[in-house]
Amino acid sequence: MFNGIVDVCWIPFAGFISFLIILSAINKSVGVRKAYVNILLRIFEYGRASIESASKENTQSVRENVTSDQNASVQPVKDVDANESTNGATLITRDAVLLPQAQESGNDKPQTLKKEEFNFDFENCLDYVKSGVEAIIEDDVTSRFEAEELKSWNMLTRTNRHYEFISWKITLIWMFGFAVRYSILMPLRVLVCFIGVLFTVISNTFVALIPIRFLRTYLAGLCFKITFRLISNSLSALIVFHNKQYKPSTSGFCVANHTTPLDVAILSTDCTFSLIGQRHGGFLGVLQRALARASPHIWFERGEAKDRLIVAERLKQHVSDPNNPPILIFPEGTCINNTSVMQFKKGSFEVGGVIYPVAIKYDPRFGDAFWNSSKYSMMQYLYMMMTSWAIVCDVWYLPPMYRQDGESAIDFANRVKGVIAKQGGLVDLVWDGQLKRMKPKKEWKEIQQVEFANRLKSD
Repeated sequence: MFNGIVDVCWIPFAGFISFLIILSAINKSVGVRKAYVNILLRIFEYGRASIESASKENTQSVRENVTSDQNASVQPVKDVDANESTNGATLITRDAVLLPQAQESGNDKPQTLKKEEFNFDFENCLDYVKSGVEAIIEDDVTSRFEAEELKSWNMLTRTNRHYEFISWKITLIWMFGFAVRYSILMPLRVLVCFIGVLFTVISNTFVALIPIRFLRTYLAGLCFKITFRLISNSLSALIVFHNKQYKPSTSGFCVANHTTPLDVAILSTDCTFSLIGQRHGGFLGVLQRALARASPHIWFERGEAKDRLIVAERLKQHVSDPNNPPILIFPEGTCINNTSVMQFKKGSFEVGGVIYPVAIKYDPRFGDAFWNSSKYSMMQYLYMMMTSWAIVCDVWYLPPMYRQDGESAIDFANRVKGVIAKQGGLVDLVWDGQLKRMKPKKEWKEIQQVEFANRLKSD
C-alpha cells in the first residue's frame, strides 16, 4: 500500500519538476514567482507594522515608569523606528581632500620634499585628527564588506533582532516561513540545481563532439544559457532586464559591478558570454571544466593569473576573433555588498575593443546576495542562498563605451565605473576592493604624508 501511495505521488511530482525545467530552459514564466514575491512583500509590511507598534508600546511603558518615579533621573527614550537604517545614509560627512586619488601607478611615486623651514601650527593637525575619529565612528571602506543592513526585518533568522518573539502572530509567521524554506523550497532548489549541473556536464560533452563550428557555437551558447537559467531558477530568481537594445552582441568586454558569484548566472540567463577566471576545484571546478569543453572560456592557473602579460595576451587573442562571444569581467576583483562600486582594475581597459557596461542591483529584502568570502565558504554561501526567500534583482544594459583618444586606461575605467554606479544607484568609491584582504598601499600613505608636509611649509 505504501508503494502505491509513493507511485501515485511520484507521477505529479515528476510532472511538476519537468514542467519547471522546461519553463526554465525556454526562459518563460507563468507568473508564480511574481505572485510569490508580492505575497512576501505583504508579509514583510505586516511584520514591519507589528514591530513598529510593539516598539512604540514598549517605549510608552518605559516612559510611564520613568514619570511615575519623581526622583528618577534618566535620559529621554527615543522611539524605535523599524524603517531606520544606517546603511546608505552616512553618519558623518567627510572631506574629500584626505581621500587618495583614483590612480594606479607602478612607477609613479610621491615627490620628495626638499629640506625647508617649517612653521608648525597645531591647528594644521586638526583635519587629520578629525579624519581619524570619523574613520573610528564609521569606516567608509570596510563597511562595504559587510552584509547590507535592512530597513525592516525579512523574517530570516540570520537578519533578526529577536523580532520573531515580539508577538505571537509574528512568531507563527516566522515558524511557518521557516518550515516552508527548509522543508519545501530548499529540497526543490537543490534538486533543480543538481539537474542544471548534470545538464551542463552531459550537454557540453556532446556539443564538443560536433565538427561544424557554427552549429557547435550555436548549440554551446544555447546550452550555456539553459544551464544558468536552471541554476538561477533553483534560487527562485526574479530578474528584470532593462534597455535590452544595449545587450552585448559582438566580441568585446561586458563589465559589471560585482556582488556575488551569482552575478554570472544572473547575466548568463539572457546572454552568452565567455568567462574568465582562476581555475577552481569542487563545485565551481565541475562547472568550469564542463563549460570549457564546448565554449571558448579563459581559465588561468594561480601562477598565470598574477602575470599581467599572459592575461593581456589571452584577452587580445580572444577579442580579435569576431566569432567569440563577449568576455564577462568584474573589474573590482572582489565582491562588494551592493551599496557601492569600488576601484576598477585597468587590465581589461588596456586591451582595446568595445566595453558593454552593465549595472546590477539586488533587493536585499528577500535574501542578501552578497558573498562575504572572508567569512563564508562557497558551500556555506550556497546553503544560505538555498534557504533565502528569493533572489530579486534589476539589470541595466548601458550603451557601449569606447576609449577616447588620449584617454588613459585608468581614466576610461573610472568613466565606466561612474556610469555603472549612477545607473545602479550605488556609491562611487575610489578605494581598492582588495582592502578587504590586505592593507592600504604604501603610496597612499606617502601621498598623505607629502600633503601634510606641504601644509606645514612656511611661505
